[in-house]
Amino acid sequence: MIRKNRKIFVVAAIAISLILILAGCTNGSGGISGMDHSNMDMGQSGASPSASGDMANMESGGAPEVLTGTKFTLTAQENHLMVNETNMRTAMTFNGTVPGPQIRVKLGDDVEITLKNELDVPTTIHWHGLPVPNNMDGIPGVTMNAVQPGESFTYKFNANVPGTYWYHSHQDGVVQLDKGLYGSFIVEDPDEQKPDRDYTLVLDDWMEDGEMDHGSMDMSGMDHGNMDMDSSDNGMAGMSDAEMMPMMYTIFTANGKSGSSIAPLTVKEGETVRIRLINAGFLSHPLYLQGHEFKIVSTDGQPINNPPLVNGQLLNVAPGERYDIEFVANNPGAWMLAEQSPNPGAPTLAIPIVYEGVEGDAKRDNEQRTIIDMTQYGEAAQSEFSLNDKFDLEYTMDLNTVNAGGNITYTINGKSFPETEPMMVQEGDLVKVKLINNSPKDVHPMHLHGHFFQVLSKNGQPVAGSPLMKDTLNVLPGEEYEIAFKADNSGNWMFHCHDLGHASKGMVTQVNYEGFTPDFTVDPNAGNKPE
Repeated sequence: MIRKNRKIFVVAAIAISLILILAGCTNGSGGISGMDHSNMDMGQSGASPSASGDMANMESGGAPEVLTGTKFTLTAQENHLMVNETNMRTAMTFNGTVPGPQIRVKLGDDVEITLKNELDVPTTIHWHGLPVPNNMDGIPGVTMNAVQPGESFTYKFNANVPGTYWYHSHQDGVVQLDKGLYGSFIVEDPDEQKPDRDYTLVLDDWMEDGEMDHGSMDMSGMDHGNMDMDSSDNGMAGMSDAEMMPMMYTIFTANGKSGSSIAPLTVKEGETVRIRLINAGFLSHPLYLQGHEFKIVSTDGQPINNPPLVNGQLLNVAPGERYDIEFVANNPGAWMLAEQSPNPGAPTLAIPIVYEGVEGDAKRDNEQRTIIDMTQYGEAAQSEFSLNDKFDLEYTMDLNTVNAGGNITYTINGKSFPETEPMMVQEGDLVKVKLINNSPKDVHPMHLHGHFFQVLSKNGQPVAGSPLMKDTLNVLPGEEYEIAFKADNSGNWMFHCHDLGHASKGMVTQVNYEGFTPDFTVDPNAGNKPE
């Protein structure tokens, strides 16, 4: 740790210890240790947090509350989060929990969601992956003004594309999302065959010290948490995110829980099991499934054509990405879905998969696995775009890391937001974009708002597997992708790296439609922070 902050950390540790001791001394009538959340009714549509909602995430390792219907209220508020048996931190939450409640709607529903801001700072909600109208996209200063403390805003849109999505703050996202302000959003297709079990796992990564999360630090310098990173501080000054983050983010969570606090996924022999994976963190999480073959049935909510069974490989879930996997529970026992990576936090991300009536715990193995190349996965089929198409516009996005005297910025075509030049499109344009990662070490998961895009090629080779429709694409150092989309959703849209440490330090641009005028006026006093 940094020497000048050591006394602060010691005081914080003592305070947390006292809180835990007091909690352990309380009786079952009202103390933390006596609260039983395992029987909480998680299916009430529009249900509000209970009086003990601020403790709901401190003990329960179960899934978040599920809200159904068409009208919902999400209350942003500060709360406590116990990620494991010993680590408590102050979090930003929706309806008192991390993740916030899962919203499940039907395809074609007209949805109304009211955000009530009970934080002491402005906030918004972005509907990640959903092609909502531009004025509902939740980007402060771009599509709306940030919702001020004590105020509310109602989002209205049609759920017109089925799949797995998520929602999160886009106001000062490097801080607010990092502190837990996110949840899952599922659009159900009534014609889709339903699995016997349907689980959602929202993945995240945290620092050991709860008050030093990624959002409160500036990874470039590092002022990412009021930390003074001079050259004497462990040699970390001027290091890129790729070098620093694995050293600092050592607690990995699934649905807000880490290690032995993660609730098992229960299955029964013969059942079909779906697991929806959503990465709300800043690190990629390569996962393997023990004891079973599985299929990747969708990516970013969009279906994979004729997905083959996977056995003994890693599925890498990058920041902002979603993958739905399915398997048949045909191997009774105790297994796990776990991370395999050199990151120090990897051992803390292991989700037990337990058959009904089976005793015992799953154990990690030492098998060596390779990462699935999604551009080669699935079966080729007729798609919306091809490399041979004639495009109305073609752009190149050179993604890079610039280190100037220990001050790191992240650039697109040599510029950092808000100086980056937007892509100007017209309604109906067919657009091809070449994404080139020239950063020596940093990974850039690039997310386009308001549209899906098709991945056409990787490193000059056409996609050979299923047509790959996405809204977030992970681009490793040295990689080059070509993607294409149709400009069919008028507005001004963000296109940015979903490692929000990179976005906050410049890796943001926009796709702007010619002639589009936003329906709001930017309030200079709103404190808008769109990155």
